[in-house]
Amino acid sequence: MTKQEIELTAYCRLYCGDCIRYRSRAINLAEDLADELQKIKFDNYAHLKKDSVKEFQQYDGFRKILDAMARLECDIPCRAGGDGCSGPCEIKKCPHLNNFQGCWECDEFETCKNFEFLKSFHGETPRENLRKIKEYGLDRWVIYRGKCYPWL
Repeated sequence: MTKQEIELTAYCRLYCGDCIRYRSRAINLAEDLADELQKIKFDNYAHLKKDSVKEFQQYDGFRKILDAMARLECDIPCRAGGDGCSGPCEIKKCPHLNNFQGCWECDEFETCKNFEFLKSFHGETPRENLRKIKEYGLDRWVIYRGKCYPWL
């Protein structure tokens, strides 16, 4: 496993390099578009055209979504000091408290409640990846990793 693969491997064993938020072109484009729209004051144009272009009536909502997308950007994976997917993470704290290199060293990862918040958008991938580390070893598991998101 390369240094970059280790750094991009979250404590929960999702691979940050597969994450929509991590250095995503889509996130960068949302940020660039929001900046450009602000620069040319497109909100004024949309307001003036809202009667002839009905979709512009929704412009404020569109901007809120675009701004929210831009805020999703993640440049620092948790293993490199970032806060993880959605702020402080119990999974990140646990290995440090128990002197583990990662959750795969814990006998309770299969039933650990700290993984529950991930299920809605990652399914069972974190636990599947932990099982793969046990099976293939830390240096080879990443080539067998599960999908970050069930819809991909």
